[in-house]
Amino acid sequence: MPPRPRLSSHAPFLQCCRGRTAEVLTISRGSEIKPPTCAVPTYPRPQPQPHLWSSDITTRIHSQALAMSSMPASHGHNAACCNIPPVVSEGYTPKGSYTQLGGKKTYVTGAPDAPKGLISVFDIFGYFDQTIQGADILATGINGQQFKVFMPDWFCGHPCPVEWYPPDSEEKQQKLGEWFGKNSPFDVAAALPEYVKAVQESNTSIRSWGLIGYCWGGKVAELVTSQASSNPFAVAVACHPAMVDPSGADKITVPYALVASKEETPETIKDFESRLKVPHHVETFSDQVHGFMAARANLSDPRVKEEYARGYQVVLDFLGKHWD
Repeated sequence: MPPRPRLSSHAPFLQCCRGRTAEVLTISRGSEIKPPTCAVPTYPRPQPQPHLWSSDITTRIHSQALAMSSMPASHGHNAACCNIPPVVSEGYTPKGSYTQLGGKKTYVTGAPDAPKGLISVFDIFGYFDQTIQGADILATGINGQQFKVFMPDWFCGHPCPVEWYPPDSEEKQQKLGEWFGKNSPFDVAAALPEYVKAVQESNTSIRSWGLIGYCWGGKVAELVTSQASSNPFAVAVACHPAMVDPSGADKITVPYALVASKEETPETIKDFESRLKVPHHVETFSDQVHGFMAARANLSDPRVKEEYARGYQVVLDFLGKHWD
């Protein structure tokens, strides 16, 4: 896979990924949700609202991010370097391959006959080396457990272009507003159960399914696991999730982990954790930016590389403990 440009660790993340879903996407939990399609969009199409994307708002949001942790970042996970494959800083070579599953181009990695399947929902930037490497790390499993990881392309080959960040012009703001209007996490959450069924048909060794989502995909994880009647997952993880809604935690019925960065609102993360009624792990990496386990990870920075590796060890430890 050709290298993708690295995102600046200081690129502001948009307000819609900070909990203002109703204002920016004009989508609510009560909206009729239909599965996404690459041909004809079925999601609501809001009018762009440039004033909501202004740099002063994103700056204000970032200034509110405080360094806090519900669990000490170093607690019990200092052996990450010994338990997961070495992290590659530059020029990563994927260990998996791409195929068509459930009508979606899908990156697949892991043991062919693994008994557990993990669906990975990437962030708005799609297939980045850092996110692909994360999938390969997760596929190594833990404590003898083997995972097969599937990362479908929900954007149908059209992820958010990195050139639109920072959104420092009216043109960029309008394009971003239109892109988010076309790519709703609510739609993907509605489509995931059917996608899992399709993947299951060609992967008969898999007996149980797990879910991990990054940023935008973290919102998908919250949404799908809060629908008990249709949720196909036995466990879920949200990494530096966008649009965190504490009320969603009330309805989650499977073990749930949330790995936060310094840029998620601390009070919101604490509220979300307090409302979880299932086995859970919530941890804030207080010196890392939103996206540090996915596309925004600057792995040439030794500290980021260290915390990226430790973040994946936290996830694997949680899956090893709570995924029956």
